[in-house]
Amino acid sequence: MDSRKVAASAHVLLAAVHVYWATGATWPAANERSLSLTVLNAQVSFSPAVVLPLAALHLLLAGAILTSARWRLSRLVVVGLVAGLAARAAVGLVWITGAVHTSTAFYWLNLFLYTPLCVALCVADLKLLRAQRRTAVDRPLLSDFLR
Repeated sequence: MDSRKVAASAHVLLAAVHVYWATGATWPAANERSLSLTVLNAQVSFSPAVVLPLAALHLLLAGAILTSARWRLSRLVVVGLVAGLAARAAVGLVWITGAVHTSTAFYWLNLFLYTPLCVALCVADLKLLRAQRRTAVDRPLLSDFLR
């Protein structure tokens, strides 16, 4: 499986998790408050109005990754994704240094799951963009969108 499909699959999985939460399920936590604190380290709503747009965003990102070899607009979306992942990874590294309480589930999930996944996805997406840049030929902007 190529790296584009792996990166897109990660976003499809995240979309599925958000749709799951939209049903009112709170796995891996016991309730919505615990879920919010575990996932975000803050108390926020996991209502369908909040998580379904996030699911749609992850599907859009997966589509952009899969079509980034053909469309300039998709590549621009992936550039934005890389910037967002880099920012989240940087903040995650700050949290790891003790900016959040080390006794929380969020701290340990951030240390071993959230931040490493953000770094890995960021690197994978950067590699995709670099590979596409090396193989791209100069095309007029309009033909890039029509391709």
